[in-house]
Amino acid sequence: MYKKIPLAGIGHEEWLEYRKTGIGGSDAGAICRLNPYSSPMKVFWDKTSEGIEEQDNEAIRIGHDLEPYVAERFMEATGLKVRRSNYMYRSVEHPFMIADVDRLVVGEDAGLECKTASAYNASKWKDGEIPPHYVMQCYHYMAVTGKRTWYIAAVILGQTFVYNKLVWDDEIIRLLVEMEKDFWENHVAKGVIPPPDG
Repeated sequence: MYKKIPLAGIGHEEWLEYRKTGIGGSDAGAICRLNPYSSPMKVFWDKTSEGIEEQDNEAIRIGHDLEPYVAERFMEATGLKVRRSNYMYRSVEHPFMIADVDRLVVGEDAGLECKTASAYNASKWKDGEIPPHYVMQCYHYMAVTGKRTWYIAAVILGQTFVYNKLVWDDEIIRLLVEMEKDFWENHVAKGVIPPPDG
């Protein structure tokens, strides 16, 4: 069960403030120590610092700008229809878990995560593989929304388009919720920085 927070009319700064009030999908892989670009320590600072630090680089800009294109390619490849969601979702059972999803699949109990990757990272997507921190992101969204399926689609810039489907897994979601709960209650809420992960 979740609560929906309307995002229509919300300014960018206010949206960033909302993101500080819980663990989002992009934080999940870092908390599980599976994200090569982030860490539990970084997520801790993001959630507990006074100011708002927005990540901004060319890769993030490209990913944001190409999200509609990735969604279009997914619809073309699968025949499924997707739509934007104008809400942030917060778990009622675990209010420290929030979800800001890319797309919802129309007529199916599913969502879609849109990604772009450089040609240098193409090997991480070959043969149906999905980078582990993105897998955790999708399971996080399932845990918050209760949706039983999450698709992930990626454009490998200049090379190819790939997509995959993840289905609900009780054990993965149970462990993920446990890890996120421990992180929120024993680090963020108490102001105790997690140990560095090397």
